[in-house]
Amino acid sequence: MAGSDENNPGVIGASRNQGGLHAGERGKLVAATGQNRRVLSTINRNLIEGPPFPCAVSKRPLSERNAVCDKIPPIPQHRPITRKFAAQMANKQQMEPEEIKKPIQSVPDSNEHCSIIDVDNSDVPMFVQHTEAMMEEIERMQEVEMEDVDDDDDPLVDIDNCDKTNPLAVVEYIDDLYQFYKKAECTGCVPPNYMEQQYDINQRMRGILIDWLIEVHYKFELMEETLYLTINLIDRFLAVKQIARKKLQLVGVTAMLLACKYEEVSVPVIEDLVLISDKAYSRQEVLDMEKLMINTLQFNLSVPTPYVFMRRFLKAAQSNKKLELLSFFMIELCLVEYEMLKFPPSLLAAAAIFTAQCSLSGCKYWSKTSEWYTTYSEEQLM
Repeated sequence: MAGSDENNPGVIGASRNQGGLHAGERGKLVAATGQNRRVLSTINRNLIEGPPFPCAVSKRPLSERNAVCDKIPPIPQHRPITRKFAAQMANKQQMEPEEIKKPIQSVPDSNEHCSIIDVDNSDVPMFVQHTEAMMEEIERMQEVEMEDVDDDDDPLVDIDNCDKTNPLAVVEYIDDLYQFYKKAECTGCVPPNYMEQQYDINQRMRGILIDWLIEVHYKFELMEETLYLTINLIDRFLAVKQIARKKLQLVGVTAMLLACKYEEVSVPVIEDLVLISDKAYSRQEVLDMEKLMINTLQFNLSVPTPYVFMRRFLKAAQSNKKLELLSFFMIELCLVEYEMLKFPPSLLAAAAIFTAQCSLSGCKYWSKTSEWYTTYSEEQLM
């Protein structure tokens, strides 16, 4: 491309005159020349100024193809120095060094175009920002794994809210009742080594007696409260009185008779108890043992047993039938074991429910509601 004829109107006039111009046509030529000058100035501006990000600029001459794109492009040789172009160059020289050295990237395409693309407004490289984002995400995931269950996921439930209209539920003072049970449960406990005072019986005989009484309880279709009170009466009596081995079964039968009189509506007759013990004792022997036991215990039959706490704690655990059956199976196994006498009844009940939950769900979970109503944490139960 040769030099531009923008500032040489004679050339333009000669190319379009062909035979001379009249005076009237000379004004039209001047107007046309002015119009052409504006069009050429627009074209020249497109050659120098790049379009805004992210569009690519127009083609460059071959001499500029290998130029470094982060520098100011050299002045094209074909561009004439006009006043507007000189003003643009003066403004570029007065720019701040940060603006001149703005990071750009040259990506030539298949048509040998050089596109100027602004990478980022910040001075931080892209791979550094990506690495920091990945580290923040990893830390966030670790915090989620380490944090405990949120209060919104495990709220404290009022288990008595649904029984406010039931007068038998005694919602107004149910909490006071169980606070009293918790304080009074120590009165129903026995020393965990009381069997050392017995000279003719041992803990194995006690386990056999209780296992047999569980079957008798099932045979007579008695209430569940009766079984737990029977075991409590036996242990409290044996902790005070020394009994011969042949009288141990009589103690068990008499304790069940007393528990039935305290809990049941329909009490089994003494003859049925004698018959189920294979007539090993007479009716009078049962009555004599009854007087001895009731006097030894000072008529104190109102003691909190594990069953009292089981019902309350199962309600707090929002149990179903399967969890209830497994929990009672666990607590009945504790009744047979002599080593379980060292634990209070409330702790045995809570531990039985917690063990049943772990067995059914396959994971350890003790809700805030259960912890609140049982007053035992997961660490205490473990």
